[in-house]
Amino acid sequence: MSVIQRLIDKNISITTAESCTGGLIASEIVSFSGVSSIYSGSVITYSNEMKEKLLGVDKKTLEKFGAVSKECVKEMCDGVSKVFDADIAIAVSGVAGPNGGTSFNPVGSVIIGIKFQNIYKIERNLFNGNRKIIQQKARDRAFEMIKELL
Repeated sequence: MSVIQRLIDKNISITTAESCTGGLIASEIVSFSGVSSIYSGSVITYSNEMKEKLLGVDKKTLEKFGAVSKECVKEMCDGVSKVFDADIAIAVSGVAGPNGGTSFNPVGSVIIGIKFQNIYKIERNLFNGNRKIIQQKARDRAFEMIKELL
């Protein structure tokens, strides 16, 4: 049974705040029939400005730690769970490439966070592959992390 079907069966709501995955996780969620009972929406906040405006990420967090950080992703989880009043919030921010990498956050660096009942699981990943593969690996890991929390 898929993790989304388990959430539907248990009536556990879910939402996402996505940056480098650009809605790929939300797209997977809505591929399930009956998901409207647990899913009301998500946001794609690609720019730092939208992370601040839509999710309430503190500008100081972005300045001190950057968008590709555990601190930013935690605030993204908090913000999106409030906006959509969801039990589970997924937040993703990273560098899918092929450009944009730095020595600290090379291409493939993706921070994935899950918030469930005020429990956080936030991890830094370094995925290999092209842009599409990095995005798919981030999506797949996000769902694995939900399974681990349930």
